[in-house]
Amino acid sequence: MKVEICILAAGMGSRMKSDKPKVLHQLAGRPLLGHLIQTVQIVAPQKIHVVVGKGAEQVKQAFSGQALNWVLQKEQKGTGHAVMQALPDIAPDSKVLILYGDAPLIRPETAQKLITADCDLAILTVNLENPFNYGRIIRGENEQVIGIVEEKDANDEQKQICEINSGVMTTTGRLLKAWLEKINTNNAQGEYLLTDIVSLANEAGSKVRAIVTEDPMEASGVNNFTQLAELERVYQMRKAQELMDAGVHVIDPARLDIRGNLTVGKNVSIDINCIFEGEVTLGDNVTVSANCMVKDTTIANGSLIKPNSMLEEATVGEDCSVGPFARLRPGANLTDTVSVGNFVEVKKTTMGHGSKASHLSYLGDANIGAGVNIGAGTITCNYDGVNKHLTEIADNVFVGSNSSLVAPVKIGEGATIGAGSTITHEVEGGLAIGRGRQKVFENWKGPRDEK
Repeated sequence: MKVEICILAAGMGSRMKSDKPKVLHQLAGRPLLGHLIQTVQIVAPQKIHVVVGKGAEQVKQAFSGQALNWVLQKEQKGTGHAVMQALPDIAPDSKVLILYGDAPLIRPETAQKLITADCDLAILTVNLENPFNYGRIIRGENEQVIGIVEEKDANDEQKQICEINSGVMTTTGRLLKAWLEKINTNNAQGEYLLTDIVSLANEAGSKVRAIVTEDPMEASGVNNFTQLAELERVYQMRKAQELMDAGVHVIDPARLDIRGNLTVGKNVSIDINCIFEGEVTLGDNVTVSANCMVKDTTIANGSLIKPNSMLEEATVGEDCSVGPFARLRPGANLTDTVSVGNFVEVKKTTMGHGSKASHLSYLGDANIGAGVNIGAGTITCNYDGVNKHLTEIADNVFVGSNSSLVAPVKIGEGATIGAGSTITHEVEGGLAIGRGRQKVFENWKGPRDEK
């Protein structure tokens, strides 16, 4: 069966008081439209049509490089009119799934169920305790859906119906074309409403069925930032539940944010207020403590990320310790049993097996061997104002506290750098000290003496 997706994404979101098109506002670090595009991949669509309006170029730019068929709706004349714009590009023999760009939480399995429904027209519906402002589902005999009545057009009896229309539906391209050619604007909105095809389908003797979801958030759209925040928490709770079902100890599911793809091993623990962005992998027995941000990073088995640490585009080997208050910037590569402690920043640097920088250091553009000790306050002076230069530290080097290693520079195996040294030349081994002789001026008077 050939499947095509039609996503209606022309709304500007005026109630959000933003110049940004509604579908570009982010949920879990990804545009609303991006969630739908990812979700529908499960049905392997032949084409994905995206109907855009005002701000079309912004939306296209955000998804440049993706195989999408962009359709412009120049005038906003209703949902039926939006689908009409895509009709010329839809194959008659395809199954068409119609989605809304501001309703991103439809589940992949629900999309699959709609596509495979044994009927001519399938409609996603949900039962709400308070269905105000939603179109009501009118049922006839044998579960046939005989109509959808919008709130403005509903009478008092119809307004008591709690089953509402989500707007999501599937049918064939041929039937969709036939029905849309017959709809009109004779309604309270004065628009071409997609829901009108339900009555036309009934007139043609077609089988119309409701696919009811138990999760009302699948049908929830975004019209303001309050609703966006509500959907954010729903999405994050879903992700937290998936992690817990996979055996992850999530300390508090309400205080976790996943803004990408998080892959986990066994016996993983995640404390409160942690944010995972992009592609993150946590191996077995990894612990991520409170208030950490991890982005596009791999953390191997047995490693501990202590509180308030930030890791971005980094690689952490097995049995490492990072933090608290550590920062691993892009290119940081910690091999096994490395320790990076309080207020240590590592950038584009490899640290060998068992090396450690326990506190208050900056290590940038460096290759550091195994068994190296970096004393507190040490920095690699990697930037000369124009270019970055490399610092090379061999195995088993001891760098004393408050040392400055001015790159390009090499420190040989087993060497010791005396505390407070500024090293500007290669050190092959032994003890290197680069500091001025201490002088004491016994009769010196300063501002405090004068005061």
